[in-house]
Amino acid sequence: MEATWTTAIAVTVMILAVIWGWKVLNWLWLTPKKLEKRLREQGFKGSPYRILVGDTREIVKMLKQSQSKPMDVSDDDILQRFYCYVQQNTNKYVVIDMHAGKNSFLWYGPKPRVTIADPELIKDVLNKIHDFPKPHSNPLLRLLASGIVSYEGEKWNKHRRIINPAFTSENIKVMMPAFLISCTDMISKWEGMLSSDGSCEIDVWPFLQKLTSDVISRAAFGSSYEEGIRIFELQKEQAELTMKVLMNVYIPGWRFVPTKINRRMKEIDRDIKNSLKVMINNREKALKAGEATKNNDLLGILLESNHKEIQDHGNNKNIGMSIEDVIEECKLFYFAGEETTSTLLVWTMVLLSRYPDWQARAREEVLQVFGNQTPDFEGLSRLKIVTMIFYEVLRLYPPVIGLTRITHKDMKLGYLTLPAGVQLSLPTLLVHHDPELWGENAKEFNPGVLKATNGRVSFFPFGWGPRICIGQNFAIVEAKMALSLILQHFSFKLSPSYTHAPINMITLQPQYGAHIGLHKVQT
Repeated sequence: MEATWTTAIAVTVMILAVIWGWKVLNWLWLTPKKLEKRLREQGFKGSPYRILVGDTREIVKMLKQSQSKPMDVSDDDILQRFYCYVQQNTNKYVVIDMHAGKNSFLWYGPKPRVTIADPELIKDVLNKIHDFPKPHSNPLLRLLASGIVSYEGEKWNKHRRIINPAFTSENIKVMMPAFLISCTDMISKWEGMLSSDGSCEIDVWPFLQKLTSDVISRAAFGSSYEEGIRIFELQKEQAELTMKVLMNVYIPGWRFVPTKINRRMKEIDRDIKNSLKVMINNREKALKAGEATKNNDLLGILLESNHKEIQDHGNNKNIGMSIEDVIEECKLFYFAGEETTSTLLVWTMVLLSRYPDWQARAREEVLQVFGNQTPDFEGLSRLKIVTMIFYEVLRLYPPVIGLTRITHKDMKLGYLTLPAGVQLSLPTLLVHHDPELWGENAKEFNPGVLKATNGRVSFFPFGWGPRICIGQNFAIVEAKMALSLILQHFSFKLSPSYTHAPINMITLQPQYGAHIGLHKVQT
């Protein structure tokens, strides 16, 4: 009997080993080679597949090399710092076709990634959200932020429906006092740093990060502002660790290995979730007790919207958002809300420092609309020149330099048939700098050039289609408020110590800060 059991166990182990071995072989070799063959049949060209690593080592090596030294201060041609390998690959293997434009593929580990740079194809991908969903990411990366940005199907529909009320124009207008408090606090700090001649030199980058984290903390959590700031600091550390994870090939199950980075990322995640859970539970108790939201903050509006969803559709587990869902959306508020606006503001100040004529035009418009009065919501909507400047900054320095989608089944895209399992790279930065789309001065600061899009999806800093960023109006209004107050109080220019070195830390940031000379505007 014992021998029979031993034999059965041995056979079971052998069967499991064979199954596991087959899955590994399929993942590492058979599927990638099959996809490679299908892509080459479509006319795509790229480097031959190399087991597990693909092109990853070369990509990381070239990125480190291209970012090892700063750029010329007057140079906005930043493609080589981020798309060096993609450009090399495109130039080497480019497919030129009157319908498809320029397409090639790279290997990110065992996954082929097709570069789609044609605006019509990009529009197709971003509009067909069910046919071209977001790829499943490394579970460790979802510790930074998941929420609505990572969901698909009915869950995405439900969350979008519940969150939408928080970002209406009326609710953003209600949040204006939170914007103003944080902005005037930063202005006061800068004024306190001025010397007797009314000038000073500072690195504005940490101040702008603090500003936008303050805004999102006040706008999201109202009276729990101080606790919100602590969460932001943890999220910032989480983003730095996430970038380190992104530089390595994803291996299934690696997240369970207790490495130093893995342990710290999970520790940060637990800390953030515990803090958010306390705040959310307190708000939930107030709602159930019939207390109205007093602060009109994002969390309060979200919970009220969720409460209404449950009342309208029945109280079961599939209706509304759970506490865990709300926590993930709050984490996303933090990351997306702070990162997008701070990077937009810092590159705006850098570019306006280099182009004083546009800085003067923007200041003239702000003073014409507001004088020395506090900017208001209606006035901000009338700032046409400021809006043009922001859009041009977003074109040259988009917060997110590219989007990724995937095919779960064979899909038609234009004249192409893409096999299931292929990733699609929509290179925002590359498209934004393409001379064929923007003219020969595409790599230069030229507000107003957006008229050249002619309805094409050649400008998509906030995404496009049904999944366009839900918080883009929030970010733009906040940025307008901040820049208006800065222009009312200061003129500014680049410091000789400024080092131009954009770097991708999830969002596009100045690696060595943004050292700028401020001078008090006489009123």
